[in-house]
Amino acid sequence: MKQVFRSTFAMIVGWVWMAFAAFSAVDLVVRYSGQASMVAAAVLGVLTALVFVTCLRPAVILSEEGVLVRNPLRNAFVAWRDVDEVTVSHSITIISGGERVRCWVPQASARERAAAARRGRSTSAPARGRFRTEPVRSKGEQAAAEALAGKTHADWVAGQITERAEAARRAAAVTGTQKAPGASAATGTPVVPGTSAATGAEPEAGTATGTGTATGTGTDTGTGALKVTWSPSALAAFAVAALLVVAAFLA
Repeated sequence: MKQVFRSTFAMIVGWVWMAFAAFSAVDLVVRYSGQASMVAAAVLGVLTALVFVTCLRPAVILSEEGVLVRNPLRNAFVAWRDVDEVTVSHSITIISGGERVRCWVPQASARERAAAARRGRSTSAPARGRFRTEPVRSKGEQAAAEALAGKTHADWVAGQITERAEAARRAAAVTGTQKAPGASAATGTPVVPGTSAATGAEPEAGTATGTGTATGTGTDTGTGALKVTWSPSALAAFAVAALLVVAAFLA
């Protein structure tokens, strides 16, 4: 199941700005007046690129394979089995293999944490007095309120990431225990000490016999658990803004 977490306020601000930018762009084209219009278009382009990468692009996406963190300029992907720890301060930090990525969204402000603490106190406080001033909650509503008591949206998202990572590790552990002791992971056949696990033949000279793929050449073909790449959409947005700035200077 795919889940996408964003900042609702940032999304509203971003789309309102995009509507304003589209209207302004059409107006600049219709009322083009030379260099002044090009300068206005350059300013509009730079601001739109900034709004896009800071408001519309950031997200945390949970898929079947792992968690994808879309920050303003970069994407970071971690497979579920490689998530070591998830911490929350004002933002969510995912740790994998000694590396860490901090999520741009969702973030927990001081006001949101104070509101969550008040919810926790009101949920745990016993009802006083003979008459109730609040409607009685059902068991499901009460369980949901207790689960969210004292937690911000960032805490809840971090909990979802932790739960799915732990479930993936448990599934991998169960799969591993179903293999026969001393059996090859590829074929399930017993491995004779001093022979290759894939063919049963003795290893050739210069070839490692461990679980890695290293050969006598010393080339490392493995990749890190945390994969960080530049965002093509963010780079394209800034490239368009840069072209508008250059055009404004040349006009």
